[in-house]
Amino acid sequence: MLVATVQKIVTEILPPSSGLAFGKDARDLLIECCVEFITLISSEANEISEKESKKTIACEHITKALEQLGFGDYVQDIMEVASEHKEQLKGREKKANKLEQSGLSTEQLLAMQEEAFRDAAQRHG
Repeated sequence: MLVATVQKIVTEILPPSSGLAFGKDARDLLIECCVEFITLISSEANEISEKESKKTIACEHITKALEQLGFGDYVQDIMEVASEHKEQLKGREKKANKLEQSGLSTEQLLAMQEEAFRDAAQRHG
């Protein structure tokens, strides 16, 4: 998953239209750096959560770890992304609840989905 994520970010930064390429060796090195960074932050956050007698690493542990390791400048951006992520999850939960509360069986829902796919295929092809 990390490889795909890094590749996506690199592609966004260096689109094919830029005429620049990102070599495989450079990508592999970047991935190693990302893994090291994540390990460093996770380790520090784990220590912080353990000192607070917590069994789960929470957002505040990550932000404290970033600050303690000298990456405090990133905290505001990270909190904004975390907030956006929570909002996206709420939307997914509503969708899941809507399906659960529909009163339809899984088979009925699948049949409806297949019918929708057939309709779309007929309209577009």
